[in-house]
Amino acid sequence: MIKSISAEKTFSIKAKLVDYNQLLKMRLTFTVVLSAVLGYLIAVEGGIQLQSLLALTLGGFLVVGAANGINQIIEKDFDSLMLRTNDRPLATNRMSVAEAGVFCTIIGLAGIAILGTYLNALSAILGFASLVSYAFIYTPLKRYSSFAVFVGAFPGAIPPLLGWVAARGTIDMGGLTLFALQFIWQFPHFWAIAWILADDYKRAGYYLLPSKEGRNKKSALLTVIYSLALIPISAIPYIIGMSGVVSLIIAVLCGIGLTLQAIKLYHSCDNKDAKRLMFYSIVYNPAVLLALFIDKL
Repeated sequence: MIKSISAEKTFSIKAKLVDYNQLLKMRLTFTVVLSAVLGYLIAVEGGIQLQSLLALTLGGFLVVGAANGINQIIEKDFDSLMLRTNDRPLATNRMSVAEAGVFCTIIGLAGIAILGTYLNALSAILGFASLVSYAFIYTPLKRYSSFAVFVGAFPGAIPPLLGWVAARGTIDMGGLTLFALQFIWQFPHFWAIAWILADDYKRAGYYLLPSKEGRNKKSALLTVIYSLALIPISAIPYIIGMSGVVSLIIAVLCGIGLTLQAIKLYHSCDNKDAKRLMFYSIVYNPAVLLALFIDKL
């Protein structure tokens, strides 16, 4: 009997941890924090400060996790309509809105406090801006207009800029360049996902592709245009003396590769090519940021 109760408690704790993992969207949160860390490593001068790097990682993780959790609170009823999200803890009522709300408020405030206390005030402001704009502007706007993708690209582009500010304490051309790269990259990346999941999004009333008709040549053409725009933008770090020839070549080649994948989607309008574009875009962002970091070593 005692063993049975112990096993039940263990299972309950494990199940709760799984729910919090889903609430925070751990994998997504990790990739976002990684871009902030790479932004810091690209910007830092005179050696890495371990305390600053840890504060950026922990503070960024808490802020992004809070934003993801609030997103699920707001979209609770709509998540239950989609196959991709109908098993989330809030959608299934395994977790109450009150529990998620208190948890997200605590970790969000803690994350902002860590950024402000151990880094600088500007880092805290950027963390706060990204949380508020993602959770309270982008999230509700998704049900009304595909313009939400443009709005959501702002908080989505803040992480590498946050890393830059954590290292240098100011926003300058280098930080703005990292912001621009991540800002433009999000359009082909997110539209590829929206293409693949268009039917699922439709169940919840989301229309996130740029064309009102969804999967068509117009949506694909805009994806090509934004992919192509990454090529000249990726040359800016070299032009302003922020990086060398190696990272320039890698970034341009990655941009060309992404554009070619987008062109394939334009010609076929097929889900298989949308998946290839999505996977390529996932590789593109860390590859370019890593190239910029390695080039400065």
